Amino acid sequence: MLILTRKPGERIIINDNEVVISVLEINRNQAKIGIKAPEHIQVHREEVFDRIKKGEENDQQYNV
Repeated sequence: MLILTRKPGERIIINDNEVVISVLEINRNQAKIGIKAPEHIQVHREEVFDRIKKGEENDQQYNV
């Protein structure tokens, strides 16, 4: 895992500017970030991703 320190207004560039992560705001223990990515790259919060994966597993159980 790469660990970086960023300040509001600073960015992280991934894959030759294909994905850009911007630090928008930091308040106490919460950071607001913006993610710019092409449509073919899915971006989810972890809890949403977990629900999607759980739903796919449930669908596979019923399609046996």
